Amino acid sequence: MYKKIKLFDPIIDEEEEQAIINVLKSGFWASGAGGGNVLKFEQEFRKYVNSDDCVAVNSGTAALNLALSLLDCKDKEVVLPSLSFVSTAHAVVINGAKPVFVDIDTKTLCIDINKIKKSITKKTAAILPVHFAGMPCNLKEIIDFCNENKLALIEDAAHATGAKLDKKKIGSHGMAVCFSFHPVKNLAMPTGGLISINDHNHKNMRKILLARRWCGITNRKDSEYDVKEISNNYYMNEFSAAVGLVQLRKLNRLNKIRRDIAKLYSKNINTEHKMPFNSDCSYHFYWILVKNRNKFRKRMLENGIETGIHYRPIHSFNCYKSKNNLPITEKVGKEIVTIPTHPNLTKDNLEKIINLTNKFL
Repeated sequence: MYKKIKLFDPIIDEEEEQAIINVLKSGFWASGAGGGNVLKFEQEFRKYVNSDDCVAVNSGTAALNLALSLLDCKDKEVVLPSLSFVSTAHAVVINGAKPVFVDIDTKTLCIDINKIKKSITKKTAAILPVHFAGMPCNLKEIIDFCNENKLALIEDAAHATGAKLDKKKIGSHGMAVCFSFHPVKNLAMPTGGLISINDHNHKNMRKILLARRWCGITNRKDSEYDVKEISNNYYMNEFSAAVGLVQLRKLNRLNKIRRDIAKLYSKNINTEHKMPFNSDCSYHFYWILVKNRNKFRKRMLENGIETGIHYRPIHSFNCYKSKNNLPITEKVGKEIVTIPTHPNLTKDNLEKIINLTNKFL
């Protein structure tokens, strides 16, 4: 019986194990105020992406919710792609705004800048692009457009830890850049996320976010504190931060392996409808478009290869269903298949994936 090739697979060794044991034995497992490993992780990640500041939280969803809370977007609009995980839109609604879905670029599957320009109204508060699968979106044009129109830029970089644009890491561009460190992500933790801040007012933003990630608690001195607003319990725990510090040291090497795999797929998978190769991409996963998707995925699984669908477009869910003119998104949503790119793949695994993908396309 062959061993199944997983779509996602965390990459760990004795360093992560020891980091967990050290935290376990320390007795210091969590702190809403964010000392210890959490603070160290924030500092190291800030250096890694070269941003003004960083605030660690317990998920990418929390990062999006808190980042949007920095804006006054109640009863306003936020422009975003529909091809994303549903949290991207949830965060908009939770903050009292209306999500305005626009179509994507056919090559990258990232948000289309031309469609953004056509969707702006007097109510638009922010642009929320997604670096889909780790592919940097067209940030230069989006940044220029946001500056010209006095719009906030908040990036969903859940897939893009370690990705670059113009030799600068993703995380150093938009006002707030939201990362996910879910166990299947390029930088994996038991659970975690982070907001990278780039703004002249970053110290005040950090202060606001620190309170909002821990139930609104401020002015803490020993057992005394104040609560000035209602907020959620979003802080990162010490176990996650300790693992994150180890994973961060390995990230460039592991992302290089992902890029090498993507380059191999780009060269050898026999279809034009596939993810392009870009040396700045982090390749959280690799996508292809397949007409007979259900049959293709069934045959791949029968041969021991997991595949995925990332994602069903958000605007197709009952919660968000409305009239949208998104032909590219809808076509991609029916045909997209994601295949493994994680660094645990062997040479034999990769040959098998390529050969069977070509056979069943």
